[in-house]
Amino acid sequence: MQADLIIVGAGMVGSTLALALEGCGLNIVVLDASSLDVAAFDPQGSFEPRVSALSAASERILQRVGAWSGIAERRASPYTDMRVWDGSGTGQIHFSAETVHAEVLGHIVENRVVQDALLEAMQRRGGLQLIGEARVEQLAHTPEGWQLTLVDGRELHTPLLIAADGANSAIRRLAGCETREWDYLHQAIVTSVRCSEPHQRTAWQRFTDDGPLAFLPLERDGDQHWCSIVWSVTEAEAKRLMALDDAAFRAALGRAFEQRLGEVLEADPRLCIPLRQRHAKRYVQPGLALIGDAAHTIHPLAGQGVNLGLLDAAVLAEVLKAAIARGERVADVQVLSRFERRRMPHNLAMMAAMEGFERLFQADPLPLRWLRNTGLKAVQALPEAKALFVRQALGLSGDLPELAKP
Repeated sequence: MQADLIIVGAGMVGSTLALALEGCGLNIVVLDASSLDVAAFDPQGSFEPRVSALSAASERILQRVGAWSGIAERRASPYTDMRVWDGSGTGQIHFSAETVHAEVLGHIVENRVVQDALLEAMQRRGGLQLIGEARVEQLAHTPEGWQLTLVDGRELHTPLLIAADGANSAIRRLAGCETREWDYLHQAIVTSVRCSEPHQRTAWQRFTDDGPLAFLPLERDGDQHWCSIVWSVTEAEAKRLMALDDAAFRAALGRAFEQRLGEVLEADPRLCIPLRQRHAKRYVQPGLALIGDAAHTIHPLAGQGVNLGLLDAAVLAEVLKAAIARGERVADVQVLSRFERRRMPHNLAMMAAMEGFERLFQADPLPLRWLRNTGLKAVQALPEAKALFVRQALGLSGDLPELAKP
């Protein structure tokens, strides 16, 4: 099979890129190792454990590729405020959408909801060819581009290959792309919990001695008592917490959160995810581009990972469309490098900021504890600084692609 462009990975980022490029004149194939069937959604059903904090910029991208309506029809939980505090001190900070005259800071959405809405949107389009249950086993660089060999023996050829197949990208590995990476020696416990007090459409984050603990607001039929939790702890502590029975886990979680939302009444089954930071040394080479988690993974401290990936997809689509309009060859590394030049500095800056926060709040020495508490108090007292942070988080500033602009 021959295609003008093959996207490997039909997750949130790869699907967004495909939809953004649909109709641009390229013959596009989207491959994924999983089935590409859309699951029936039960609005009264349990929350999925993996969620994303979608920024306003991400919402605009998803609206413009035709997927946001499918998300809103299922389940999306808006939040208007964010409260962060240091569990080992007195520093705290409060961000509000009101500071920039916005209605919300973002939405907490289950990853499966976003994925299915994107799949539906792709299936409605006639210009995209979707191939599910297709695992790439071999990859070869040819004079014409790339040859992909699937596990079942099928061969596909394309001049331009996009790796959107996640943090453990097979395409990145098979293409020999080098990365810088390190293990945080922490794991994230994720689940959904019901608290005795409503979350008030607020994202809550406490920095504990072990790591950050986030309670992200979930909403179902107006009920504001459910939250998605992301609890970053050491590997030994993760093992201990995962071994607790339900009642003991809920009690430990409530204590770690200082009972800010009252008692933790219910907890869904837990997942435990190792935390690792990874960044590709280059996002592009001739005929190949890495986007989303295939190019960079960051600490889930502020839930920015998927937002960075959606911006990758929007910028790459913009670069490729502009090249097509100019009659350029989209697989040329000179074209693809325009994407890399726009996205790599932004992604590196966000990764550095998250790394700095993580190290600062993990630091035990008294001078560093004083510094972080003083810093939180200082920012809390500066409305202009808080507004700048909120504008950046909302996607109201910086080098935004057209799909993400207000």
